[in-house]
Amino acid sequence: MNYMEIKNYDIANGPGVRVSLFVSGCTHHCEGCFNPESWDFKAGKPFTEETIDKIIEMLKPDYIKGLTLLGGEPFEPNNQKCLLPLVKKVKELYPSKNIWAYSGYLFDKQIMDIMAKKYDFTEDFIKCIDVLVDGEFHLAEKDLAIVYRGSRNQRIIDVKKSLSEDKLVLHEKNDIRLGDFKTCQK
Repeated sequence: MNYMEIKNYDIANGPGVRVSLFVSGCTHHCEGCFNPESWDFKAGKPFTEETIDKIIEMLKPDYIKGLTLLGGEPFEPNNQKCLLPLVKKVKELYPSKNIWAYSGYLFDKQIMDIMAKKYDFTEDFIKCIDVLVDGEFHLAEKDLAIVYRGSRNQRIIDVKKSLSEDKLVLHEKNDIRLGDFKTCQK
C-alpha cells in the first residue's frame, strides 16, 4: 500500500485535533472528488513499519484526539489489510483515542454484507474503527454546511454501537450543521 500524506494537526476530518492518514488507491472515482490524485494505487510513498511508528509518535500528545483514515479509499481490500496493524496498535497504545474512517463503501450493504464475508481481515479492521463516514461523494448533494461530510447522502455511523446492537446506528454528529455551533459571547 502507498499513502499520499499524513497530516499531524488536522481539524477538518473528525472532532478535535487529529492525525490524518490519506491512503492511495480508490476505485470509486467520484465526480468532484477533493483528492483525485489519490485514486492511483501507486501514487505517493510506500506505507511501511516506519510509517506506522511515525503515526504512533504523532498520536502521543494528550491534545491529539485520534486518528482519521481517508484517501483514496481505506476500505479497498489491500488497504484494509495493510492498515490493520496500524489500527490495532493505536487501539492497544491509545485506548482513549478514537479512530475515524471515510469510505465510499456503504457500511451495512458493502462492508458488512460483502467484504466481511469475503475477506478474513475486514471484521477485525472494522472493529477497530469507532466512527465511519460512509457513502460515495455525490457532487449534486454537496453541502458545505454539513459537518464532517462532503455530500448529504453520506452518513456518520457509530461503528461500535452498530456492531454491538447488530443494526446501523448513526453517530450523534450525523445531523449537525455548521450553523448549529454556538458562538462564543463576551
